[in-house]
Amino acid sequence: MTLSRRSDNGLHVKIVVTVKQVPDPNSATVLEPDHTLARDREVVLDPGDECGIEEGLQLKEAHGGEVILVSMGPERAKDAIRKGLSMGADRGVLISDPQLAGADALLTARVLAAAIKPEQPDLVICATESYDGSTGMVPPMLAELLGMPQLTIAKKVEVDGSTVRVHRQTADGYQVVEASTPVLITVTAGIAEPRYASLKGIMAARSKEIKLLALGALDIERGEPAETIEGVAQAEVRKAGTIIEFDGTAVDRILQVLSEAKVV
Repeated sequence: MTLSRRSDNGLHVKIVVTVKQVPDPNSATVLEPDHTLARDREVVLDPGDECGIEEGLQLKEAHGGEVILVSMGPERAKDAIRKGLSMGADRGVLISDPQLAGADALLTARVLAAAIKPEQPDLVICATESYDGSTGMVPPMLAELLGMPQLTIAKKVEVDGSTVRVHRQTADGYQVVEASTPVLITVTAGIAEPRYASLKGIMAARSKEIKLLALGALDIERGEPAETIEGVAQAEVRKAGTIIEFDGTAVDRILQVLSEAKVV
């Protein structure tokens, strides 16, 4: 598939950006008895997804086309999609069904893939991980289910015809990798500064389509979860370090501490 397709209106790139409504990062995290996050509090569009939307919009502005937002969540997740539409995205798709409450990463990926496949996008953009789950498992599962190569942790994206090239910073150094479309990429928070929605954009978002889908429309059954939470425990509190006063015994004391730690 060629990324830059020719349509009646000229150049056309179909970009899907996955988005999620999450508890406000600025509010306290509260867990339900089943260890899932309480979502009856203030919720917002995931900040990482805002960066994905911005990158999608910049690619659209450079190459033409459309940006479609796809999300899974309760019906009020329309608010998160609407924010992305006010930034400039063209339309949205929301998969909402009571059966999806507490869905694990695999079910989430299956549902998103079923909703995305009919769109036949050239490019799927995901955040590296969501704020609430922070597993980073959905994008690679989604890429596999869509049959797309995955280019991960992109801090810069370049498009040249049917080739998508990403620049990525890893623990091993700076890398440039590429793949042919259709392709799924995950972007870092630093890839782009999300734009503010203008008044015109906010008003226009009210009339943009948000297609609502139930689980049955995707021909998917929930089934048994592939992952479960066995328990939750408080993270170990970091102990204070040892302060060694600079006196006549400081060197000997430092050597003793290092020896006890089996460093020397």
